Order: sequence, then C-alpha cells, then structure tokens
Amino acid sequence: AATEPDADRRAYAVWVSEIMLQQTQVATVIDYYNRWMQKWPTLQALAQASLEEVNELWAGLGYYSRGKRLQEAARKVVSELAGRMPRTAEDLQKLLPGVGRYTAGAIASISYGQATGVVDGNVIRVLCRLRCIGADSSSPAVIDRLWDMANVLVDRSRPGDFNQALMELGATVCTPKAPLCGECPVKQHCQAWRRVEKELAFTSQKLFGKPAPVPDVEDCGVGGCPLCPPAAEPWNSTLGVTNFPRKAAKKQPRAAGTATCVLERRGCHGALEYLIVQRPSSGLLAGLWEFPSLPLAQGLQEEKQREVLADHLQAWMGWPVVAKDLRLIGEVVHIFSHIHQTYVVYSLPLDGDVTLDPALSPSRWVTEEEFYASAVSTAMKKV
Repeated sequence: AATEPDADRRAYAVWVSEIMLQQTQVATVIDYYNRWMQKWPTLQALAQASLEEVNELWAGLGYYSRGKRLQEAARKVVSELAGRMPRTAEDLQKLLPGVGRYTAGAIASISYGQATGVVDGNVIRVLCRLRCIGADSSSPAVIDRLWDMANVLVDRSRPGDFNQALMELGATVCTPKAPLCGECPVKQHCQAWRRVEKELAFTSQKLFGKPAPVPDVEDCGVGGCPLCPPAAEPWNSTLGVTNFPRKAAKKQPRAAGTATCVLERRGCHGALEYLIVQRPSSGLLAGLWEFPSLPLAQGLQEEKQREVLADHLQAWMGWPVVAKDLRLIGEVVHIFSHIHQTYVVYSLPLDGDVTLDPALSPSRWVTEEEFYASAVSTAMKKV
C-alpha cells in the first residue's frame, strides 16, 4: 500500500484484502486476492463487473455475501462519491455497505494514516492478555473497552504499521495455544505473563514453607469488576497466559439435510452435461449455481426422500419423474459456520433436452469443465 501513489487505489487494495481475510486464512486468500486485483485493479473496473463474474471468482472462498457487498459498495463510490473513497474510518463505515468498524479502521490507518485503532480476533487476544481481561471477550462491554484501548495505544505517526504489527503479534507470537512468551517483545508490559511469573514464585515459596506474599495493590480487587474472570471460572494454573481471553461457549451448528439431484445427459458433442440452477438472490449462498436441490425434513426415510425429490423435479420440469429412477449415489457433509449440512445425492440420466421454467429458477446445462468454472460453492464441488 505504501508504494502506491494513488490514495484511492491504495485504499481499494487494502479494502479488498481485508474483506477477503474476514473469516478466511491468509494462505487461502493470497491466490484469490491476486486474481481479483489482476481482473479488477480499480474500483471503477469492479463497478462495471457483473455479480455473476464476482461470484465466479469468489467461488470456494465462502461467506459469499462479502463479494456481493464489495461490488455494491464499489458501484456506490463510483456513482455517488465521484470515484473517491471516503478518507476517515467514520465515513468509510457510514457510507460503504459491508464495511464495519474493523475494516474501516484498517483502511483508514493503513491507507490514509489516520490514527485509529483496530480490533480483530488477534488484537482481542493480545489486549486481553496484556490487561488480564477475563470476562467474555465477545460481550459488547468488553469489545467497547478493547476499542478504547486500541485507539489509545495506536502509534500516532505510523498507525497502519502499528495496527498490522499488533495483528501480526497475535497471529505469530501471542497465539491461541502455546504462545511464544519467551520471544514476545511486549512481555514486560503483559499482566497475564506477570501473573504466571507470580504464581510460579508463590508455588516455590510454598514449597520452602515461606509465608504467602502480600497481594499487590495493582492486582484487581475481587468481585464486581466487569473485566475480571467470573468467580465461577477461577484462574487455571495449568493454562498460564492462555487463561485469557475467555470466550462464551460456542453454539453447536444446527443439523440440516438436503436432497440433491445430478441430472445428466449426453450433449451434442457426446460429452456428459449436467443441469445446474441458480439459487435465490438473498440468503445462504445467494446467487450461486447448484444441482437441483430441496431441503429435507429430519428423519425422512430413503423411499420418502425419493418421492419428495421426484415431485420437486416434476414440478420443475413439467413432465413425470418416477421416484425409483432416481439412483442414490451417497452422502456429502459440508460444515458451514452455523449449519452442519448433509447432502443426499441422487442421479438421474435423461435422454433428451430439458428446459426448466425460467420463472421458477434460471438454469443451464454445463460440461464438467464449465461446471468448475461457474459460480458454484465448495459444497457443490464435493457433490
């Protein structure tokens, strides 16, 4: 970003990388990012792209609404803001769809040198350990306190470098498990590390029968503090600094079932072709293509599954589908962040052409190669 003289191009590049890096690891993002920037090097280029093109390039990256909102926001910058990106974190968050507090802070500090902090998962972990914050780190009260800290701490002359260094510290040194405290450049300021050292000293004193040390006046008082660990979850000496941060218990993803039918035919050149249909423009995997599918009620027996799928296909195609002609291929499991999805896969070879009613759903026949080049989810590639 620092070597790009055009502030709008610099901010656009940081913005794309930050959106892609939400919920996705750096190693996965690099290839997508490079392809994206090659195809749409400017906001103006992205604003002219179609949603279909965006979905095709995003396929496999997950959380597909991110790409859609990125493009919507690019169109807004071009049409309503004369192609000029907002210059402050406040305006970025206010004016651009899909840009939240973190992304706005990252763009403003890295691209424009605004002295504003950022709080992501890595920063939460670093700050909770630095300040011994043991309350639930996903609670609004704790998150607000962490933002206040980040805004106070940020280096006024090099905010972008500081924020990236803080995130890198969490990603490489102050890791969730087995942090490298010995190599940490800020351990002298870290209250969690200091507490571990104190516990070790206290344990060794007890071994030698020395009296217990007087509590430090800087140690937080017991009870009533909104940032301390709850009394029901005391300090666990086996965890050391990884006592922090505390997280709320993770909700288990709900189980869901889907019947999917791979309709196949011989194309005019003899190659096998498969029918894919487009999902609705909102909701999970919005606008992506898939094999004809429908949600299944829990506990439905195979015979009943075939019947409901045959009825579904029949309504779509307008001619009879016999349930026993559907061949069960197997099951595919795909875990979305909040759904444990099981696809029950059937296949149905067809003799001739089938055109679905376009009012129901856009559809097209594709070869295997065309299928992989389409905007299809990782789950459908597994299918």
